[in-house]
Amino acid sequence: MATQTQGTSDFTANLGKIYAFYTGGFLGFVVILAILEQVGVPNNVIGYLFVALTIGVYAFIGIMSRTMQVSEYYVAGRRVPAFYNGMATGADWMSAASFIGMAGTLYLLGYDGLGFVLGWTGGYVLVAILVGPYLRKFGCYTVPDFFAFRYNGNFARFLAIIVLLSCSFTYVVAQIVGTGLIGARLLNMDFTVAVYVGLAGILVCSMLGGMRAVTWTQVAQYIVLIIAYMIPVVILSAQKFGLPLPQFTYGEVLQAITAREQEMVQQGLAVAGQIKSHIQPFTTYDPVNFFGLILCLMIGTASLPHVLMRYFTTPSVREARLSVAWSLLFIFMLYFTAPAYAAFAKLEVYQEVIGRAITDLPQWIYSYGKVGLINVCGAQATDPAAVLAACQKIAGHAGVLRFGDFAIQADAIVISTPEIAGLPYVVSGLVAAGGLAAALSTADGLLLAIANALSHDVYYKMIDKNAPTARRLIIARTLLIVVAVLAAYTASFRPADIVAMVAWAFSLAAAGIFPALVMGIWWKRTSTVGALTGMIVGFGLCLYYLVGTRYFAGSFYETWSFLSSATPAQVAKYAELKAAWLAAPDNAAAWKAYDTLAQGIANWWGVKNISAALFSLPLGFLIIWAVSLITPGPSAEMRAFIDEIRKPRGKTIFQEKTA
Repeated sequence: MATQTQGTSDFTANLGKIYAFYTGGFLGFVVILAILEQVGVPNNVIGYLFVALTIGVYAFIGIMSRTMQVSEYYVAGRRVPAFYNGMATGADWMSAASFIGMAGTLYLLGYDGLGFVLGWTGGYVLVAILVGPYLRKFGCYTVPDFFAFRYNGNFARFLAIIVLLSCSFTYVVAQIVGTGLIGARLLNMDFTVAVYVGLAGILVCSMLGGMRAVTWTQVAQYIVLIIAYMIPVVILSAQKFGLPLPQFTYGEVLQAITAREQEMVQQGLAVAGQIKSHIQPFTTYDPVNFFGLILCLMIGTASLPHVLMRYFTTPSVREARLSVAWSLLFIFMLYFTAPAYAAFAKLEVYQEVIGRAITDLPQWIYSYGKVGLINVCGAQATDPAAVLAACQKIAGHAGVLRFGDFAIQADAIVISTPEIAGLPYVVSGLVAAGGLAAALSTADGLLLAIANALSHDVYYKMIDKNAPTARRLIIARTLLIVVAVLAAYTASFRPADIVAMVAWAFSLAAAGIFPALVMGIWWKRTSTVGALTGMIVGFGLCLYYLVGTRYFAGSFYETWSFLSSATPAQVAKYAELKAAWLAAPDNAAAWKAYDTLAQGIANWWGVKNISAALFSLPLGFLIIWAVSLITPGPSAEMRAFIDEIRKPRGKTIFQEKTA
């Protein structure tokens, strides 16, 4: 153990040199692949080399970071410097949704997509001010640890675990879906096979070393993903405007998009009411839903266990605060670029794709059409014949691609932009490697959060408190594999609702964890009964709203029609479509029409289900406050503990048994 500790200290002391060498080596590798492309090496070989090197490096770090110490496995020995913890947090946070989906969301939603940028970034401000440093001072291994200590027992721990699992499992499935999409495109393999290849990459990063391995792997992954994200848009900015700073040429791109939108309408390529202005606010979300989304994402981000556990790894409370600041900087670098990425991609599509002859569409459309990411004329763009046949079925189609004929999923924008812009394939491979790094890094963090909750909080804290270290770590690794395989199996079916359910994670975390967590730190009078009641009611209400408005929309609407924002015309249409469905219950088209409308009007005061925490969050705070006032408060010792965790200096309060 002494040798391992000495090795860790030497590694930490040389972090700057190690990662500088790694960054230089990676850039050199990209240059070598660019040369190989120019001399005729096939694209699929370049794709395999990208995946082999990056996953190989991650695996090497994971294997070299193996450990049999509990503190190393759960919290990386609490020796991670703030700068590198900030970088690891950035990678942990830059999921497939952020790397692949953020620019795509901005592409599709325009101004309204900025709600995601503001919400997810703002959440780290709340972590720095309200939560992170205080959990670090407490000294827990997991978020449920804090709940069990603060609220006197395992029932609070159990509730926190339920919320954690609800938030994290769908989230990790989405990351594995992301690895499958990238693998299917980059390696030209079957989606299901690509999912399990991604699973292997995830496990080698995290299984042997736990948080210690995940931390140093995530630092390496952040370097790859930020380089991969920046290079294409920097090249496009330099090509179009002579300035390799896309954040500063963004305004010119917006002007070009607006001009092209008007031009497409004038040329008959788009209908004025059909095309949304990229810079017009509130075209998808009204102000209530836009600002409600920002609030839910902010508070949800500050409540997600896999985010909070990153701040358990720093050497001190001060380092935890600094770590949040570094996290914000590293996340800002990508999020500040995402709007420009989306704008450049949209301009390329508007200028180079819309208006082209159906028989002369670029090859990348079919490449992404084959994996279900692009439709043309309402049909999957698998090949030129399928596209031509679909467009010929449209009466009066002139054989020219119109705005309404082209549909691209948000997930395709980032990985397809290099090909849309005609950049060398090595750039596409680089972007795919970055997306893979983003998906793997977040999946590692989420799986670790789930497995740690089950092994530490359920097995060790609730089943066998005397379990020796070796058995605890074997259980942790076994559960990690079980959860990972279950997530990959679920992802292999490519569930249609997974993106929506990921968005739910933020409302569920906000409703189930945030009120009790913040009140437990900042109001000494918060009682156990008050906190538990607030968690159950807040989480239950949020789950009811999410499930009801999505899967039982008709029943939800009819139960709460007096609170719905439905217009008289929508009410009449609902009655018509319901009657049509009841008349032919086996008619899938009739059901889909009825259910789609029902989901649009199943709401309270027009609030979309992605912002469900708007109701449950204030109710959770209110119930905790009210019930705490009428039930016995915490002991004098607990009040002293709360005072102590607010002090930035001093020793860690809670010391775990490590052997």
